[in-house]
Amino acid sequence: MENKYPIYIISKGRYEKTLTADNFIKAGIKFYIAVEPQEYEQYFKKIGGNNILKLPFSNLGLGSYPARNYCWEHSKANGYKYHWLFDDNIICFKKWINGKRKNINNIKEALIYVEQFIIKNNIDIGGFEEPNFVTKIPKNPFKYNCHVYSAMLINNNLPYRWRLKYNEDVDLCLQVLHNKGKTASCVYYMADKVSTSCKMKGGNQTELYLGNKQEKNLLKATMLQKVWPQYVKIVIRFKRHHHFINWNIFKKQLINN
Repeated sequence: MENKYPIYIISKGRYEKTLTADNFIKAGIKFYIAVEPQEYEQYFKKIGGNNILKLPFSNLGLGSYPARNYCWEHSKANGYKYHWLFDDNIICFKKWINGKRKNINNIKEALIYVEQFIIKNNIDIGGFEEPNFVTKIPKNPFKYNCHVYSAMLINNNLPYRWRLKYNEDVDLCLQVLHNKGKTASCVYYMADKVSTSCKMKGGNQTELYLGNKQEKNLLKATMLQKVWPQYVKIVIRFKRHHHFINWNIFKKQLINN
């Protein structure tokens, strides 16, 4: 069996370390990696041209959301109902086996599992949870009406779009849930990525995160709070400013619906 929906990876400045793409190539999975034109040749040398989607813009200083929206429209123009969107720093995929989270090579199996569930249950945004947030054997294979990020399956017919420089995945999920939509994150299969505490060169770090670390964290949290003051609080966690959202309030929608 093959996964049904197209896969996109957004990447910038990481042509020397294409973690997500390497996983898909090893697993024999077709994908597009969306890159800015000034880096096309570098990515071409690393992974070949058939997988590369050259973006029509560069260095906008807006973060990743223009590239994310471009992938969305590319998928929609090709007649698909959903599309996958992955960050470029996925280390591996995991599965609960005999009570332990173990690395798997059959990524296609995980993709198909999530696709079938999302379609059957008419979910707007689905995806994979990070293993760090699934430390106990889950009672159910999915979490509902929660934050989905890094490895996402998105309904192309949604009226929303990516729009923020910071915490853009949080914003998109809030757009869906605020308007009584549904999200689901798979905790049976998981996608492990480079943690935020580790530094990985590239991305939009230089363009977006000027100033010291404290200023960066406060800026990210403040921007999200301005858009969603009814849901977002700014708190101190792990000795830094952080946005806090009580996602449990959206679980009531499942009961009401």
